[in-house]
Amino acid sequence: MLDLDEMGGAITRRTEICVVGAGAAGIILTRRLLAAGHEVLLLESGGTDYEAPTADLNAGFNIGEDYYPLHDARLRFFGGTTAIWGGRCAELDPIDLERREWVPHSGWPIGWADLDPYYAEARPLFGLPARRFAASDLRASGVPIPDFDDHMLHTPVWTFDPAFNRFTFDACADLIEHPRCSIVTHANVTAMQQQYGAVTRLVARSLKGGRIDVEADVIVLAAGGIENARLLLASDIGNHHDQVGRYFMEHPHARGGRILHANSWKLLKAFARRHRIDGQDTAALITPAAVLQRRMGLLNSSFTIVARQPANASQFVGMRVYDSLKHGTAPTRRGRALWMATKKAASWAQRHIDPARPWLLHKAGMLDIALLVRAEQAPNPLSRISLSTETDALGVPRVNLDWRLSALDKDSVRGLVDALDMELTRLGQGRVELADWLRDPATNWQSDPLISAHPIGGYHHIGSTRMSGSARTGVVDSEGRVHGIDNLYIVGSSTFPTAGWANPTLTIAALALRTADRVSAMLRRYRREVSETADPIYATGGMRR
Repeated sequence: MLDLDEMGGAITRRTEICVVGAGAAGIILTRRLLAAGHEVLLLESGGTDYEAPTADLNAGFNIGEDYYPLHDARLRFFGGTTAIWGGRCAELDPIDLERREWVPHSGWPIGWADLDPYYAEARPLFGLPARRFAASDLRASGVPIPDFDDHMLHTPVWTFDPAFNRFTFDACADLIEHPRCSIVTHANVTAMQQQYGAVTRLVARSLKGGRIDVEADVIVLAAGGIENARLLLASDIGNHHDQVGRYFMEHPHARGGRILHANSWKLLKAFARRHRIDGQDTAALITPAAVLQRRMGLLNSSFTIVARQPANASQFVGMRVYDSLKHGTAPTRRGRALWMATKKAASWAQRHIDPARPWLLHKAGMLDIALLVRAEQAPNPLSRISLSTETDALGVPRVNLDWRLSALDKDSVRGLVDALDMELTRLGQGRVELADWLRDPATNWQSDPLISAHPIGGYHHIGSTRMSGSARTGVVDSEGRVHGIDNLYIVGSSTFPTAGWANPTLTIAALALRTADRVSAMLRRYRREVSETADPIYATGGMRR
């Protein structure tokens, strides 16, 4: 292991595969490649814990919809943002991969049959059982899930990773000790050089002056949904058709409305807390059935039913303290431990006390039975990452994030809320009062700090190096390889053509496994061709086609 902060001058390393980024995607891909017998050099921008100067390399400019400050929107140290994630695991629905006529720019170049077996392999990586829980499992455990019409509403289930630190440095001794894995920390990639359709050299630098030049047969970018695009743009690679950075998506959050005249105890018991099934934490949510999406032209958005203060109320003091602790504490190892202890205590209280607490506050008129929206955003080429004229401490241009939402995003939430209203009315379980912003044609989208501790979105950066069948419509092909570049691959949610409702981590893992297999197969094929033809691999690391 090498720390660029501790060395002066420059060194050069030659390796078979270089992986840029030691978050979940990069670590999962590295483990798979090592298991296949390959040599991997893993570069991590940060160290083993949070450092403010390194975090500042994330800073950029929000020039579109309001968004979180970019220096806080992802973590830049070994383990990445999964060091503080909530553990929600879910798979995309088959319809998410399809070409949907009512969703412009939708459709993946792979199908469900390509992804499904990799989901099965990804689940154990997060401590999840092989079986996929469904609403029927919750009902069998006594959870009062409403009997929605299958053609109207679907009730999928989140499963939660029981470990908070699965990808941190302390949990990766297998990589640190592996004889074919070299790890370099504080290695911030500042440039990639290409020649003859291949990346020939990668340059990484430390804030303290260290430098490493890497020559590799294959390079894989696993730096996250913003940095992957930033690196391509800064190096002018893979952007012949101006696709890099476009189609940036989130899972935007909002208040969808409130439920009136309902059996609030049952609804809160069903949707406002986790449920323990076969030793696994799960939670239910509500999405539009595929039939309804096709009939009404809706995106695959979601919401949960929660007890929340009414819109425009003054936030409870306790919640202000909770939010201050969550967002005001630096995510150092100590800060993360404090936050996780707080989260575990809150989860314990929720499991053992709720829904009594929120139900009583609702009956006292202090809380609404509210709809917490976690929406799918339609892919939009005008929603994009570009480079600004300002550079960071290493001379790399900072990003402009021009996040844009569309009428379809809002209309899909309205359609989902209307469907819930119809179903609750049919079942005699209440009715839904639509949120004011959904009625107002002048309002494009409205976040609400009282509906979620993450009021804007899920910190999910999706779509900026999207997968496509052609370089004219995306950045990487169906295997994760950058169009027109023989030896450059990308893994992470930046390659998703659409977002669905599901949290992206499990799909990131599945695609990382799939891309690792494709990289390994490609290298074996070239090695075989070389041995048969005596046609050497270029010393620069590019592969002869």
